[in-house]
Amino acid sequence: MISLDYKDKRPLYEQISEKLKDLMAVGGLPENSQLPSVRSLAIDLSINPNTIQRAYAELEKQGYIYSIKGKGNFVADTERLQYLKIAELRGRLSSILEEAFRLGLNDEEILRLIKNIISERGAIA
Repeated sequence: MISLDYKDKRPLYEQISEKLKDLMAVGGLPENSQLPSVRSLAIDLSINPNTIQRAYAELEKQGYIYSIKGKGNFVADTERLQYLKIAELRGRLSSILEEAFRLGLNDEEILRLIKNIISERGAIA
């Protein structure tokens, strides 16, 4: 379900929350489905349960999951989750475009670069 990259500079809880967000966005964790318990996921990943608890707390704070006392953690509204992921993606793309403009690229050059990346991806798939 989740694999961690120990070479990644991000904290483990961020990696876990990001992987769970991705699973939710693509339907791997459907709306209202129960997440693994903190203890079981910690055992599966061989990490401290506090790390899982922190990831779950972040996800709940961001609206990706909700908790029911005594029952566990559950996936929130998946339509809203997809909207949140798209909004996050839009922000990252905006930052990348700002950097491209600072480097002196114009609209046509940026579009050509994007089309090249898309065609390369298609050749790989």
